[in-house]
Amino acid sequence: MPAESATVYRAGGGGTARRLPPLLRALRRFPNPRLTGLGGGLFCVVAMLVLGFLDGVLFGGSVAVYGVLFLLVSGLAAGWVRKADLVAAPVSVPIAYALGALFVADSGSDLSTHLANLVTMLATSAGWLYGGTLVAGLVVTVRKVRLMARKAAQQRRTGPHGPGAGAGQEPPKAPRPRRA
Repeated sequence: MPAESATVYRAGGGGTARRLPPLLRALRRFPNPRLTGLGGGLFCVVAMLVLGFLDGVLFGGSVAVYGVLFLLVSGLAAGWVRKADLVAAPVSVPIAYALGALFVADSGSDLSTHLANLVTMLATSAGWLYGGTLVAGLVVTVRKVRLMARKAAQQRRTGPHGPGAGAGQEPPKAPRPRRA
């Protein structure tokens, strides 16, 4: 008699992953954390501080490199924030950009020169700042629209008052409290 072997079956259509394009399959392997609003802000700040420092050391403070990295961090932060905290992502990314720019701006001989260079750098690279904020806003908007569409589809399937409610019937009213 042949020996029996255990087979593992996956629920949910194992063949769908094979039909996806390679790029989407690669994107599904990325982590999918769900950060709170504060966690998303901290992620942005820490990432931009580290990337700003590395840009200053490796590329001599290239605003273009820093801007492209900011666009990526903005998209990640907006994609990783929880549904309940979607509005926090477009708010926290400009703050992170300004803090990371401390390492990208030309450092002067004293603090006032460094701050003047920082303000000048922020003014001249406003396009990157607006672009990253726009990326975060667009990602958050798409996520919110998809969330609202899913909720509407679920309500159409179950009805406005939940499963089992008759069409056109009002939900049962709560009993009135008795007076003593």
